[in-house]
Amino acid sequence: MTTRSDVRPASATEVLPSSLPPRRHVLDLDDYSIEEIELVMQTTDAMGEVLRRSIRKVPTLQGKTVVTLFYEPSTRTRVSFEQAGKVLSADVINLSIASSSVEKGESLLNTARTLEATQADVIIIRHGASGAPNFLARCIEGSVINAGDGAHAHPTQALLDLYTLRQRLGSIEGAKVAIVGDVLHSRVARSNLWGLAAAGAQVVLCGPPTLLPMDWLRDQHLQGRLASISVTTSINDALDGADAVMTLRLQKERQQDGLIPSLREYARSYQINADRLKLAKTGAPVMHPGPMNEGVEISSEVAHGAASVIEAQVANGVAVRMAVLYLLATGRGEE
Repeated sequence: MTTRSDVRPASATEVLPSSLPPRRHVLDLDDYSIEEIELVMQTTDAMGEVLRRSIRKVPTLQGKTVVTLFYEPSTRTRVSFEQAGKVLSADVINLSIASSSVEKGESLLNTARTLEATQADVIIIRHGASGAPNFLARCIEGSVINAGDGAHAHPTQALLDLYTLRQRLGSIEGAKVAIVGDVLHSRVARSNLWGLAAAGAQVVLCGPPTLLPMDWLRDQHLQGRLASISVTTSINDALDGADAVMTLRLQKERQQDGLIPSLREYARSYQINADRLKLAKTGAPVMHPGPMNEGVEISSEVAHGAASVIEAQVANGVAVRMAVLYLLATGRGEE
């Protein structure tokens, strides 16, 4: 017979030593150490075991309230956070911006304070303005998780990408990871840079010159950060011998006119297709944060082929977000 204690995942303090400082918010990965990333990875292993059971429900966050506050459209991230909270037995409230007081002009701060008055323990926010989650974190007592802000950060996507890579490669340290596409507008790419660099990967960024954030990258190099990151406009150089390939969505909604000649020209020069993938190591996994523009940044053949781990990324999103919620809302996340 299975008891309640039998289905409780191992505590975070049993995963790694408790010398790690507690974390109140998850805003980006730029302040994550490799030890803390490993804590998330090991906790995700435990959450994956829960999801593989016939009864996918544990009482770990019973009595906690989790609110999703999405100012931008989302399918994968929002649904996975909602499922993660419910599997952990949290009370999950999904706030629809279209039917909220935001449509009447209510500010982000006032919305957050209203939610805090309802004793929300964790607010998960997606916002079009870079820095909105950081602002929120300074204004409320509860925990804030950044589910994507502007072109700035998407930390839980980067964590699930790291977890997926670890599943396929075993170790990320020393692996060559090619990130190809619209890096300039990609919050996923920026958070992945921090996570991959901390994990010891050799990252090659590739894309048209107009879609590479050279000023930002130069600033990080001057500060002695992201030293393992290199940049090229040659897709052949980027893919040559790559252990893993991550292609990014061409974010047409965030772009100014004139950054690329045309979608056809972009696809001709930078699409990840079967012929180009032969330059990477045999069996190199192909990733995409979604949603995909099939036929633009990635061919349908590759997106749905044997090398694709895109579905695994989606599946891992629930376990990773369970781990993040667990670490914030239990004793390890309380100050």
